[in-house]
Amino acid sequence: MWYNDLPAFVPFFIAAALALVTRGNLRSFLMLVIIVASALHLWLLPESLTVELHFLEYDLVPYRVDRLSLVFGYVFHIAAFISVLFSLHVRDTVQHVSGLLYAGSAMGAVFAGDLLTVFVFWELLAVTSAFLVWARRSKRSFESGMRYLIIQVLSGVILLAGVLVHVRATGSLSFEVIGTTALSGWLILIAFGIKAAFPLMHTWLTDAYPEATSTGTVFLSAFTTKTAIYMLARGFPGTELLVYVGVAMACFPIFYAVIENDMRRVLSYSLINQLGFMVCGIGIGTALSINGTVSHAFVHIIYKSLLFMSMGSVLFMTGKIRATDLGGLYKTMPKTAIFCIIGAASISAFPLFSGFVAKSLIMAAALKEGYHWIWLLLLFASAGVFHHAGIKIPYFAFFAHDSGIRTSEPPLNMVIAMSIAAFLCLAIGIYPVWLYSILPFDVVYNPYDISHVLTQTQLLFFSALAFVWLNLKGIYPPEICSVNVDSEWFYRKFLKRIGHSVFSWIWRTDATFRSSVLDRIRGLIVYLAQLHYPTGKVSVLRPTGYMVIWVAILLAAYLWLLLSFPSAHH
Repeated sequence: MWYNDLPAFVPFFIAAALALVTRGNLRSFLMLVIIVASALHLWLLPESLTVELHFLEYDLVPYRVDRLSLVFGYVFHIAAFISVLFSLHVRDTVQHVSGLLYAGSAMGAVFAGDLLTVFVFWELLAVTSAFLVWARRSKRSFESGMRYLIIQVLSGVILLAGVLVHVRATGSLSFEVIGTTALSGWLILIAFGIKAAFPLMHTWLTDAYPEATSTGTVFLSAFTTKTAIYMLARGFPGTELLVYVGVAMACFPIFYAVIENDMRRVLSYSLINQLGFMVCGIGIGTALSINGTVSHAFVHIIYKSLLFMSMGSVLFMTGKIRATDLGGLYKTMPKTAIFCIIGAASISAFPLFSGFVAKSLIMAAALKEGYHWIWLLLLFASAGVFHHAGIKIPYFAFFAHDSGIRTSEPPLNMVIAMSIAAFLCLAIGIYPVWLYSILPFDVVYNPYDISHVLTQTQLLFFSALAFVWLNLKGIYPPEICSVNVDSEWFYRKFLKRIGHSVFSWIWRTDATFRSSVLDRIRGLIVYLAQLHYPTGKVSVLRPTGYMVIWVAILLAAYLWLLLSFPSAHH
């Protein structure tokens, strides 16, 4: 059928165009209906489909459907629907249009079969998502959005450089397994790593996401980093370096999340922690680990959206998002509190919740391939995520102490969006067969093995016990208003100071050089002017005889030269 060849991003771009020219309920209806129609269209597509075209002597594949891209396509539709539904109460054309274009760009990237198409949508992801940060319309969000855009565009520039080197070496733009055997592979890996929030490249995420609007952050949490995970799974499976990068990502954010006061920044660090599990699975590179990465990405998008929605609801209803300002909200926001607890249980991998049936695949793959130390570190990271996301987020927002804030539940559309996400967290956790059936490789794995259930339950129990004991003893880091220094200090402070010093020296040197040159030019002008003054040497009146003498001298010199060098004359 002709409509099978319709790229998955097109409906989102159409919805964005309609959102630009419509208002109110009509806009809401069109956005949701188009996303649902696009999801049904994708569901009916065959598992193998390519659209090819010839452009500038290259064969391009702007649209490729296979089992790997389909999984991300499904969950991106779910995320887009939930995010749009969650934002319907906002009468802001910028957020609606940029959100749809952003989701469509992510869709275009994961269904791209060539590197040129990947690059185009990679840059569209950067530009469209920046507007979701700026949409808060504050000085902090503007500055954060500018830093975010610079880093995202830098990723695109590095990707383009890698693509050009790759094409020169291979003569092909096909997007398959790339590896790190050549310079092009390293450049492309770095470009993907920036958007996947590799260590030291991650601060754009913790800087920008908490500054976006309460609804914009839900969009942001779903698409950019998961698109990067897809790219890594497509281009670099089995790259062992990613195992160690991933475990570092899983571990270091725990310490920042524990001491962070801003609840959405806690979730941002938690997001990096979860990405670490996925990157580790890609590095292991087996069918089991890739299935674990893809399934974890699938469920993570949903439960992380739920957590960001719950905190976005708190911010929307109270105007506050710091743990020191919150507490006791379960009294007036009980539904939101329940949704937050479901999201927290999912990210903590409680049995019967979605995180449990996905993360275990990666852990099992690490053990199976002999990465025992990696497994232990991932186990530590699992305990850490339970502390900062499973306990800290719902506890300090809803239960820790009575902040005195009395509000109400958020608007109905926000409650419905959270209900859908919470339902999916439970449904996938209770019945994971559907998720396993759409993974790239056949799954022969039972997550509810008695040993796994007992291990995870014991881990969660002792983690909770440790939290309670540390809290009672006053050892657990208190919630205080502070600024936590991350690696962004190097480019926001250190490099800024170095750059200021270097450019100050350049400007001083330039000013000194210009002043010296101008002084000499002015001196020359004064000298020439003095020559032509009425009393100057050039202005003195001389007898005609002086000219005759000089003409005679020049003529004599010419004749002497002519007679002395006759060959030169001929």
